[in-house]
Amino acid sequence: MRREDLVDLNAFATVAQERSFTRAAAKLGTSQSALSHTINRLEARVGVRLLTRTTRKVAATEAGERMLRALGPAFDAVAEALGSARELRDKPAGTIRITTLRQAADAVLWPALERLLPDYPDIRVELLVEQSFTDIVAERIDAGVRLGESIAKDMVAVRIGPDLRMAVVGSPAYFAAHPAPRTPQDLAQHQCINLRLPTAGGLYAWELQRGRRELHVRVDGRLVFNDAAMMLRAAAAGFGLVCLPDDHTAAMIADGRLVRVLEEWCPPFAGYHLYYPSRRQPSAAFSLLVDALRYRV
Repeated sequence: MRREDLVDLNAFATVAQERSFTRAAAKLGTSQSALSHTINRLEARVGVRLLTRTTRKVAATEAGERMLRALGPAFDAVAEALGSARELRDKPAGTIRITTLRQAADAVLWPALERLLPDYPDIRVELLVEQSFTDIVAERIDAGVRLGESIAKDMVAVRIGPDLRMAVVGSPAYFAAHPAPRTPQDLAQHQCINLRLPTAGGLYAWELQRGRRELHVRVDGRLVFNDAAMMLRAAAAGFGLVCLPDDHTAAMIADGRLVRVLEEWCPPFAGYHLYYPSRRQPSAAFSLLVDALRYRV
């Protein structure tokens, strides 16, 4: 059935039920002349008159009554389908796909999901833990989690965690054999554990800042990893210094396995944000998840 057929049949049913072109036109948001043209077109297509028109009233013919009775259940079914769709829109249900960094998944996403999901059994979540950036539009992913400074300007960004700071750390055993660096320049005299970046493939230059002075320090050492957990393990074993966000290092600093240095060169920066396309029409499930993740000081 063509779209025009549905429009014409709806127009006919409205006129027949209202028994007035004036009231039907107002209900449909069109003009009386346009509505009359629609009815004429429908009658010409079916080859029989459906409405009788006088100066005082409009009524369905016998053929029109038959058509009206046949259309009733069909239009009721359409109304029911629309109602079901609206109910699904308002009911938290469906699958949400999120691409995220490992640390954000562990520290922010999973704790929120662990609290949320037991109360909403119709919500399904797929977490894609990966280091490299993914085009969430092209890959049909609902949202991503990255550091705030990494998010494209055309995305909606929702803060889901506190500010972070970089932390330069080493083990007590390492510092027993090597004097702690006092300035970034002192790093040239130290074994440093490098991070291989997942996108460009180069080595991460340590980003340090004190006041307005910003430095990108290239460090050297015997070890290179593309995984933060392995870097921390090597640092705790005394193989050198690492520079990672402080949410990675906090537990090991707290229990004494690592010691922090150059703290005055590590100012705060934007922490984890959930991002998604600005044109996205959020479902009830997605809106619920965003609210559960939203960072509140």
